[in-house]
Amino acid sequence: MEGFETRLACLKERIRAAERAAGRNEGEVSLVAVSKTHGAVAIARAYRCGLRHFGENYLQEAAAKQDSLGHFDIGWHFIGPIQSNKTRLVAQRFAWVHGVERLKTAERLNAHRPDFFPRLNVCLQVNISGEASKSGVDPREVPTLLEAMAPLPRLRLRGLMAIPAPDDREAEQRGTFARMRELFDRVAPIYGMDTLSMGMSDDLEAAILEGSTQIRIGTALFGARPKPIAANNP
Repeated sequence: MEGFETRLACLKERIRAAERAAGRNEGEVSLVAVSKTHGAVAIARAYRCGLRHFGENYLQEAAAKQDSLGHFDIGWHFIGPIQSNKTRLVAQRFAWVHGVERLKTAERLNAHRPDFFPRLNVCLQVNISGEASKSGVDPREVPTLLEAMAPLPRLRLRGLMAIPAPDDREAEQRGTFARMRELFDRVAPIYGMDTLSMGMSDDLEAAILEGSTQIRIGTALFGARPKPIAANNP
């Protein structure tokens, strides 16, 4: 975590510059700090620097960190595919889920979400680049899946999420993100969705220019990612 404050300041300036270039208001794009494989100490430090939303991929690791950081008002985001036998813990421990791609998963999350909890915020993951090895629903199937998920009472449809194929060409990045925005613009008004989650450390500028409302940043904040580790107390 050496240099975290400097990395955070640089990241904020990148976001502000991209917002200005896109003609958008400052603060229009929210930030989820992807803290997977980084311990509770790192999250506590980021929290004290003003960050409030953190993304995790590994359920067991996340649960340990959540338990040790229970005194912090953190919005926890689960990012990535969800195994059927993990839906109960995800539904009980997270405020957001960014990896829903099947109706069965949505139904299980809905069934396991406690009645006295706020509705679980859900972003549908879209395989916008058509990669066979990547999770996400085919863009053509998004309207049908959203229609099927909409009646589930304990879920709140917030928007769409994508992890495009890596490409260091800005024009290609923007083209992919533009397709996501066009899809979002078609379906968001129907369900009152407000979140287009796209953009990471290497392509956040292109994502913001094409309409992202939420970026998910790991390396640019926390530095190189270590191997998964057990959480440690802050």
